[in-house]
Amino acid sequence: MVLKIVQYYLPVTIKGILMGAADVIPGVSGGTIAFITGIYETLIASLKSINSSALRKLFRFEFRSFWKTINGSFLLSLFLGILISIITLSNTIVFLLENHALLLLSFFFGLIIASAVVIVRKVKTHSLIAWTAGLLGMLSAFLITSLSPVATPESWWFIFLSGAIAICAMILPGISGSFILLLLGKYSFVLEAIKEFNVAVIAVFGVGCLVGLLGFVRILSKLLQRYHDQTMMLLAGIMIGSLTKVWPWKIAVADAVADGKKALLFSSNVMPETYLQATGSDPMVTSVMLLMATGLILVFFLEYVSAKTHNNLADYSS
Repeated sequence: MVLKIVQYYLPVTIKGILMGAADVIPGVSGGTIAFITGIYETLIASLKSINSSALRKLFRFEFRSFWKTINGSFLLSLFLGILISIITLSNTIVFLLENHALLLLSFFFGLIIASAVVIVRKVKTHSLIAWTAGLLGMLSAFLITSLSPVATPESWWFIFLSGAIAICAMILPGISGSFILLLLGKYSFVLEAIKEFNVAVIAVFGVGCLVGLLGFVRILSKLLQRYHDQTMMLLAGIMIGSLTKVWPWKIAVADAVADGKKALLFSSNVMPETYLQATGSDPMVTSVMLLMATGLILVFFLEYVSAKTHNNLADYSS
């Protein structure tokens, strides 16, 4: 039994670690990594299964049935990986973001392009409606990632709403939940609350995340069931539209130069020649191209590995 658990769920924990690392990067979504590693639809279905029927089993102390209903081993393995990543890798990712952003973003740029290709390959019928959904997804992501932050209240209801919206964005491939928080004017506020262990703010924000997540996955699940191809193209479009946030060569806007994270989020995309002229730094074109290619290759390799292991995981969890 222990050997089977390690065999089937250790890879899920590793995928959770990758998701957690991606969530630390402003402009990169953990949902993208879930798609890359072939667990996105399993994640949506597992979260959707946390409903009133499952909770009744829990309250009746039918723990084994409850655990099986919600695919508990999968969710535990995944969220354990995310937690491990946030605790152990966040400082490393932040260091790379602040000191080697050009190379880090190049890698994620390749990842996201290949991920969009993988999603499109899952589409069975390339109808006009499906391609229209893809175009709408691309335009929506482009518009969202072009917005500027606004001043917002610090009332409990808005903190709750911020959590609900941010978690929905986080589970969507291509849109960063941390970026949405920054747009809502609550990125620094929430980080400060976590740093100071402000239980009231953390609790309200956490409940908002939980409500938003459990509600949103039901919508996504229904869309995937009834309009699979259109939804897949919509998600692919969102990922393509979000590429502007991970374009490697950026020039920070004047009021964000002193802040590494703001410099990444609020900046102008330029070509390598303009980057060299504006910053005096080497655009490292060859290294960027190699890292983009590495990201592309890694996605297709992970897709191959996931295809080999996905059936075994599904059989074991059923």
